[in-house]
Amino acid sequence: MKNPFSSLTPRGWIAVAVSLALVGVATSQIREAIKIIGVGAAVKQFGPDMNKAVNRLSGHKDTALATTKVVPILTVGLNKSGAIGAAQVTGPRDKVSRVQAVAQPTADLFGREIRVNALIPVSSIDVTKGIKRVEGVGVSGIIDLKL
Repeated sequence: MKNPFSSLTPRGWIAVAVSLALVGVATSQIREAIKIIGVGAAVKQFGPDMNKAVNRLSGHKDTALATTKVVPILTVGLNKSGAIGAAQVTGPRDKVSRVQAVAQPTADLFGREIRVNALIPVSSIDVTKGIKRVEGVGVSGIIDLKL
């Protein structure tokens, strides 16, 4: 059987190298997408259990005035976008029910000496069209998911 690469010209080898590099980039992007989808799925499936655990840890009991729930954290900024963990939000039941995620915009100050993160309860997981804050709701806990 003849080696299919034996007749490649230098241009052909460059094309093979570029193709392999693109496959590597695509694989990395696919891996990141799986992580993002996985975090969302984990929060959807286990959010109520995570919420109970945070409530036990903090000694919180849901009332008519303040309730809690767990939603994914969406990081935006610094060339990042995706779900990286989960957060517990708390506030009035009608407002907490509108929260779909917590946006975490990040910015660097003084070059990269200081990194600033905000945690904003939002009504949509699509933060590409802007952050739609849910006023009157705060973040009461952070859940780190090992990926």
